Amino acid sequence: MIHPQDFEQRLGFDKIRERLRSFCVAEPGRRLADRLSFSSDYAALLRDLHQANEVVQLLQSGQVYSTSHFTDDEPLVKILSLEGAYLDAVDILRLARLLDVLIQNYNFIEQRKAEYPALSELIRDLVLDKKLPGRLLQVVSEEGEVRSSASRELQDIRNSLQEAHQQLRSTLHRIYRNAVQQGWISEGSQPTIRNGRFTIPLQAAYKRMLKGFVQDESATGQTVFVEPAEIVEIANQIRELELAEKREVVRILTALTSSLRQMLPMLRQAFHFMAQLDILHAKALLANELDCSIPLVVNHPIVHWYKARHPLLHYALADKASVVPLDIFLSEQERMLLISGPNAGGKSVCLKTVGLLQYMLQCGLPVPASPDSQFGIFEDILADIGDQQSIENDLSTYSSHLKNMALFIHQGGPRSLVLIDEMGSGTDPNFGGAIAQAVLTALLKKQVWCVATTHYYNLKVFAGQTPGIRNGAMRFDEHSLKPAYILDIGKPGSSFAMEIAEKTGIPADVLNLAKEIAGNDLLNFDRLVRQLQSDRLILEKQRAEAEETTLLLKEQQNRLQQEIDLLEKRKKQILDEAKSEAGRLLQEANREIEKTIRHIRENQAQKSETRKARSKLKQLAEKVHEKTTQPDVKDKHIVKPGDYVRLEGQLGHGEVIETDGKMALVQFGELKTRVEVSRLEKSQKTGGEYKKSPVSRVPLHEKRVHFNNMLDIRGKRVEEALTLLDQFIDTALLLGETEVKILHGKGEGILRKAVRDKLKSWPQVASVADEHVEQGGSGITVVVLK
Repeated sequence: MIHPQDFEQRLGFDKIRERLRSFCVAEPGRRLADRLSFSSDYAALLRDLHQANEVVQLLQSGQVYSTSHFTDDEPLVKILSLEGAYLDAVDILRLARLLDVLIQNYNFIEQRKAEYPALSELIRDLVLDKKLPGRLLQVVSEEGEVRSSASRELQDIRNSLQEAHQQLRSTLHRIYRNAVQQGWISEGSQPTIRNGRFTIPLQAAYKRMLKGFVQDESATGQTVFVEPAEIVEIANQIRELELAEKREVVRILTALTSSLRQMLPMLRQAFHFMAQLDILHAKALLANELDCSIPLVVNHPIVHWYKARHPLLHYALADKASVVPLDIFLSEQERMLLISGPNAGGKSVCLKTVGLLQYMLQCGLPVPASPDSQFGIFEDILADIGDQQSIENDLSTYSSHLKNMALFIHQGGPRSLVLIDEMGSGTDPNFGGAIAQAVLTALLKKQVWCVATTHYYNLKVFAGQTPGIRNGAMRFDEHSLKPAYILDIGKPGSSFAMEIAEKTGIPADVLNLAKEIAGNDLLNFDRLVRQLQSDRLILEKQRAEAEETTLLLKEQQNRLQQEIDLLEKRKKQILDEAKSEAGRLLQEANREIEKTIRHIRENQAQKSETRKARSKLKQLAEKVHEKTTQPDVKDKHIVKPGDYVRLEGQLGHGEVIETDGKMALVQFGELKTRVEVSRLEKSQKTGGEYKKSPVSRVPLHEKRVHFNNMLDIRGKRVEEALTLLDQFIDTALLLGETEVKILHGKGEGILRKAVRDKLKSWPQVASVADEHVEQGGSGITVVVLK
């Protein structure tokens, strides 16, 4: 049960529904949006939520089904349901295109059943004639006309029509040329159509020179339009053929519509499939716009929400980041929350957030809250929000509130959620507070779940002393007297009435008198509440600072550990390479020594041969010295104009054009770019070839193994994305890739435009284009490299 009847308007769901409708492509989807209603069917809600969530995932991946050619099915169904009526050629074309798209979407979902199981439920019992669009397009053309090949009779009629038109044109032009030669026609006049008949414009003086029928004359009367008698019979023949063509077209369309009428159950299924795809696509777009998610949903009442946001604030506030999220908790042991605080502090917004988000979820919509939240299922949402006075029913504002309280007590139960704004207001505070406390007691006995707002002192005390109900306060800065819009659960809030009155200019003596009238008990209670709030703010600030310090220390620790691991890995690599090289040199030296000794023995130690042997040993020693002597690592980043360098970790080389010590302008092929000097290392150029520095070696095979030809930059800032793009294209060119892809998503198109503008500046880029619509469309850019 939902109360009152205008519940959606009071909480703002009507605006959510209207926004959802605006995202629908066609009228069937909008009709489903209009029929969206509150439900407590747990299984159906889970299905709807998971289907919407899977479409959100498809949108984020850049690969989603098509909604093109979605159309209103009602006019088609109306004609198909009426015996003897027929669809015209344009309707047939519209139906063929729609069915073709639906078949493509069927195949799209079928191929992804394992990945998107909830979405695959849409096609579980769906039967589509996959050859039907082709058969329809054999009858109608892409221009929405019946094809001549649709029947032998139509082909013959149109051939005859073509011949008759040709005969008419040739006869008309022959008569026209003769009239021109005779001087009967004014200069520049041409044959024309008057009253649907072909005519020749004759000067009025010569109108009887040509046998025929006068069809019209010019405004001045100087020109008479005569239909030559010679073409009258041909024109009549054309008219008869046109009527015969129309009859044959109607016959073909009637027969085709009759065959479609036999398929109406299947077509109704297809149209419903279209509407479901449309509404799910709209839900996903709405979820993306409001940053919604699918929380954990359980089949019993519970409110355990993190970072819940009122969705309409997204549209109301220019700065979306200024929306303060709420953490709201109700449980079996504490089903009621009594929120207090100053006026305009956010109490009513918090209350409406609870009602609106719960209603959205039970209408099958994702909600603007953390996915770690836990939402329950309620059977009733009963609200007393706003002024419900009625002149017709002789109800004052307070009377209408009391009538609602009576309804809540009679109708409420363990699966009911009750929302009460400004509880007890509208009458004498003493009696109003007493009645409100009694109503809360009755609702507690009925185990009703409730969120209420109030200013009443006795209700705050009652909530603090009664099991099952908790106080909550909207945080308020008592120094600036500005609301923070943060909900603190566990303590009551002060109304800050005296402070606000003082700020608005009420005289001090008047305020002092008010404090005397209020009494010390109330003032002390209010002072204690404010002190508790102040102490809590201080503790939360200290806790936040401690958490931030801990996080920074942990990050530094992780970063240092990564650096240590990297150094150890590099150390091991250098030692392994050195051992390997030393072993190889040792083997080579031993072989050379043995060879030298053998050579000396064979030549009986002749002086010339001994000198040759010593020379070879000397060359070997120099070679060993060259291999084992490493350049000074400190100098590897010192570059000057004219030096040949390469980027660390890459094989591409370039020449330094200029440098200021920190940045260097380097020519890589045809591309000039500025690079940090710390990222460069020297290379040597020998015989037109670049030789890499022996300081480090680039594991090219590892780059090839770990290279992914799709770069995902979704969610990145433009500057960060372009930096990643540069590195990605560099690596792709290095590895000789011919085609790569950039996954940037669709969104507002800002990131896609920046990426494509950047790619166009690369001479190595041959072309950029959208991915195929079934593979992501404009959410993915395909780059072909030269």
